[in-house]
Order: sequence, then structure tokens, then C-alpha cells
Amino acid sequence: MKKPVHNPREVAEIVAIQALSFVAGDPERLGLFLAETGVGPETLRNAAADPNFLLSVLDFVMRDDATVKAFAATVELHPTNVAAARQVLGDALGDRSWERDVP
Repeated sequence: MKKPVHNPREVAEIVAIQALSFVAGDPERLGLFLAETGVGPETLRNAAADPNFLLSVLDFVMRDDATVKAFAATVELHPTNVAAARQVLGDALGDRSWERDVP
């Protein structure tokens, strides 16, 4: 039995890994992602261990409404939970390029 995860960063990383699996599941989407990131298919698994890479996966998924909705439906999350995962991971890594909507 798996231990429940309560650490927000761990949860965010799990969502990002699920997003990577979602991206990898569609050859066209994967090709676009690899071309944009410069990561090769042979290094994808190793890159997935890097939290900054996982952040880029969430950015890729979230930049298009249809993609984030499709991903969220696939993993049975609300799209706002995907955005929250991106925010948590970005905050943990000191990324200030993504602003919250809340004042």
C-alpha cells in the first residue's frame, strides 16, 4: 500500500510527471514538446528527475486551454488543480515569472 502524499511540492511533482506521461502519450504533442525543450527522447527519463524540467512540462501543458483540459480530464483533476501544481512547483523553485491572479 502506498503512503499518502501530503507535501504540496511532492503532489505538484506527481502532477507534473503525470503531465509528462500525457504529453508522451501523443506522438505529435511529444514531438512539439521535444523540439521546444531541446530534450531528446533518449534523455527524457533522466530529465524527468529535474524539478525545473517538470516545471517546463506543466508550462507546456498549461499554455493551451484544450491541452490542459484534456490532461486534467485524463488524470481526473480540475484544471485549476493543474494550475495550482504549477504555482506550488514554481514557488518552490523560486520562479517568479508566473504571477498569481490574486492581488
